[in-house]
Amino acid sequence: MVKAVAFPCKASILPSAKIEAPSQVKVKGTRMELSLTRPDDWHLHLRDGDLLEAVVPHSAGHFGRGIVMPNLKPPITTTAAAVAYRESILKALPANCDFTPLMTLYLTDKTSPNEIKLARNSGVVFAVKLYPAGATTNSQDGVTDLFGKCLHVLEEMVEQNMPLLVHGEVTDPEVDVFDREKVFIDTVLRPLIQKLPRLKVVMEHITTIDAVRFVESCDEGSVAATVTPQHLVLNRNSLFQGGLQPHNYCLPVLKRETHRLAIVSAVTSGSKFFFLGTDSAPHERRRKECPCGCAGIYNAPVALSLYAKVFEEAGALDKLEAFTSFNGPDFYGLPRNTSKIKLRKTPWKVPESYSFSFGDIVPMFAGQTLDWLPSSP
Repeated sequence: MVKAVAFPCKASILPSAKIEAPSQVKVKGTRMELSLTRPDDWHLHLRDGDLLEAVVPHSAGHFGRGIVMPNLKPPITTTAAAVAYRESILKALPANCDFTPLMTLYLTDKTSPNEIKLARNSGVVFAVKLYPAGATTNSQDGVTDLFGKCLHVLEEMVEQNMPLLVHGEVTDPEVDVFDREKVFIDTVLRPLIQKLPRLKVVMEHITTIDAVRFVESCDEGSVAATVTPQHLVLNRNSLFQGGLQPHNYCLPVLKRETHRLAIVSAVTSGSKFFFLGTDSAPHERRRKECPCGCAGIYNAPVALSLYAKVFEEAGALDKLEAFTSFNGPDFYGLPRNTSKIKLRKTPWKVPESYSFSFGDIVPMFAGQTLDWLPSSP
């Protein structure tokens, strides 16, 4: 629901919290307010240890549920490990927080069909993640031969109605890094869907017009895609403007403007097969600003603000709620959330960084002013 509300012109400071609240910018006039069914994040990295405790409040403050990625060290390859990781997340949540982590398994060449049965019966594991070996952060234990070593597992996933979440890039060093998503679709994903048409697949963090067209071409309703804020608002120029920008570096890497525009068009069209997945991936500043920096953008504090920006600029605010709150649970066969969250069109400044005992984390759009300010439910 979208409505215009007259707020006092003088900006107020948000109450203090575990993580420093955003500072509002003084504005005048009538401000718009969005009331949305509480969103979920269908692609989220929470890490573990001190980093988990530092970042989980940002996601828990905005989202009802989150599909939690399993690429830890060591990776979450078993149901028992997923259950233990879930307990760690629950312990790290702020008091009186009802955020629900939805766990995933890390697919390997050695994953067994029985593990898929255990995962389904656990009630806490909701998907299996495919990382081609070497494709991204902590993917060295990923799959080396999907059809040769994992077909029996994928067949069991069909029987258990367990979605496969795909990092859709080939890792062949002969393939240009900007072409790896397209080549993956042509050589892996399309043949997979042809072989197992009933397998539910989420193509994660899509970056190209090729991915958009592929999802739209799968008319059986078994293929969907998550979309990140960065791939909606940035293109590959953002990596180099004003010098090398390590905090805009992620995998899959940002692409040409033509690809960005195609993704914006897809998500703002109202299609039910595209939904919110931030791929929020925190790293300490020193691991980003170094000779061999890590891939990943920490966008949890700004994601909802940026999604609202994209839909507003496209004249599609009426379709924002379906993208953030309906399409994901509908695809997974889960109930929609019943609580609400508000987004006020109130300019606020993103902190330059978040400081913790172990170091700093630099968020996406650090130091910049955004137009939409989310409130906790």
